[in-house]
Amino acid sequence: MPAADFAGSGIPEDPWTLQTPSLRSQYNMYRDEAADPPALVCLVGTTELRYHLGAIGDLYEMLVKHGDWMLLGNADEQKPAVEGTVEAWARSEDNPVGGWYGLNKGLRGRFGNYLPPVLEALGMAEVEHNARGNRMRAI
Repeated sequence: MPAADFAGSGIPEDPWTLQTPSLRSQYNMYRDEAADPPALVCLVGTTELRYHLGAIGDLYEMLVKHGDWMLLGNADEQKPAVEGTVEAWARSEDNPVGGWYGLNKGLRGRFGNYLPPVLEALGMAEVEHNARGNRMRAI
């Protein structure tokens, strides 16, 4: 499976340029530590999504505990997430933030599409790059 390309340092002036797990779309993401709460800002065309900055470490820790491949389960906020997926975990009351990692109501979903490539770029996870049904695991 081919690795996703990425560039940037993850700051507003030099965001990460990433590809979705299917390698079909490109987007930018950066850390905004001054935001309240600190956020990962995801720019997809003209749309801005925000996720808790702690999502990177929390997702990695969950994957380490999970110990195996996990389906990503990408879904919009308005659609239910498939149980047992990264997307479902990112909405669960049992995760470290007690619910949604997404910060913008109406745009809180798609965690399973936009966060896994960040962990891959940071060398924390392996992500599959198939047309659909992608998974990830901690490394």
